[in-house]
Amino acid sequence: MIFDKNIVKAEFINRPNRFEAYVYINNFQVKVHVPNTGRCREILIPGTTVLLREGNSPTRKTKYDLIAGYKGERLINIDSQIPNKVVYEALKLKKISYFKKYVKIEKEKIFENSRFDFELWDKSNRQCYLEVKGVTFEKNGVTMFPDAPTERGRKHLLELVKAKKAGLDAAVLFLIQMSNVKYFTPYDKMDKEFGENLRYAKQNNVEIFAYDCDVGEHFITLRDEVKVKL
Repeated sequence: MIFDKNIVKAEFINRPNRFEAYVYINNFQVKVHVPNTGRCREILIPGTTVLLREGNSPTRKTKYDLIAGYKGERLINIDSQIPNKVVYEALKLKKISYFKKYVKIEKEKIFENSRFDFELWDKSNRQCYLEVKGVTFEKNGVTMFPDAPTERGRKHLLELVKAKKAGLDAAVLFLIQMSNVKYFTPYDKMDKEFGENLRYAKQNNVEIFAYDCDVGEHFITLRDEVKVKL
C-alpha cells in the first residue's frame, strides 16, 4: 500500500506516555500522536530519525502520527493500524499461498467472545477466522511478539482454538513490519503465557504464519513468508 498522506521526517526526543511523543521538526519541538501501545523502546530512542504522517482532521489534538523509525539502516513501521491494511491488500491480491482458496473476505467479525480481524469463506462456504498481529520488535535479525504483555492477544489465541474445535478453520498471521529478518518467535521473556498459548494453538491445528514487509518512507507491502520457531 502507498501512503496517501504527507510524510515528514523528524528527530525523536521522548515519549512521555503511550500515546504521545515529542520530536524535532526543523529544530522546532512538536508533540505527535503514537499509534502503537507497545513499548517500541529499541526503536524510539532520542536522536532517532522517525517518520510522521500528517493528518488533516480539524478534530485532531496533534497534527502528526509517528508511524515509523530507523533502527540503524532498517526502517521499521510501528503504526498499529497498518498490519490489517497490508494483510487485507495481500488477501485480495492472493499473495498469501494458504489463503488463496478463500473467495470472500469480511473484516472484524465476532466469534464467541472475540472480535477477529478477518472472517474468510472458501467456495464451499467453509469459514476461517484470521487474526493479525503486528510485529515491531527485532534483535539481531530475530523478530518477536509481543513487546509488551497482552491479555487480549492471549485471549485471541484461545478463541482461535475454540473456532478450530467447532469445526472451522483458524489462523494467526504475524506481520513483521520490516524486511530482511531471520525468523519469528514468541517473546517468552515479555509474556510467557502468550508463548504458551501460541504453542497450544499450534498443537490444536491453528495455522500460524509470519510474513515480513517491504517498507519504504511512502509505502509498505507484504513481502515473504518468514520461518516461525516455537
